[in-house]
Amino acid sequence: MNRKKIMILLSMVIFVCTTLAAQDYKYIGASKCKMCHNKADKGEQYKKWMDGPHSKAMESLTAEEAKDPKCLKCHSTAAAVDPSLVASIKVEEGVSCESCHGPGSIYKKKTIMESRDESMANGLILPEEKVCKECHNEESPNYKGFDYAEYCEKIAHPNPAAAN
Repeated sequence: MNRKKIMILLSMVIFVCTTLAAQDYKYIGASKCKMCHNKADKGEQYKKWMDGPHSKAMESLTAEEAKDPKCLKCHSTAAAVDPSLVASIKVEEGVSCESCHGPGSIYKKKTIMESRDESMANGLILPEEKVCKECHNEESPNYKGFDYAEYCEKIAHPNPAAAN
């Protein structure tokens, strides 16, 4: 029983430390992710993102909406975050990898990405429904309901190398 309590406490400490440290992580943009995540043996995640709706989120706005902070908070990762956390990401990029996976300035390093635990300790987020619902919710003027499982399937971009 004590071991279980220690594990829970350790998990909570790691979570809090990771959350506090996240303020140091910067948003770098999908072009930095592309370097490793566009290879066939990795599942071509960048190409799947480019072909999907998230990369085109800014294109779906009118010129007026593209200046509206209420629209930008969901249509552009760069516009949605504290400007001090922006390293090289651009507003025009739309909803980037980092909207779902967290700012990648630290975890982008190959030596860190080789370990999921190390990646998560350095800012990687494994998206879950609540992350998606920050934008896919009733506040959106185009909201027509959101089935997490259905939409995850539409944008799925698994890494086949990680499954082995």
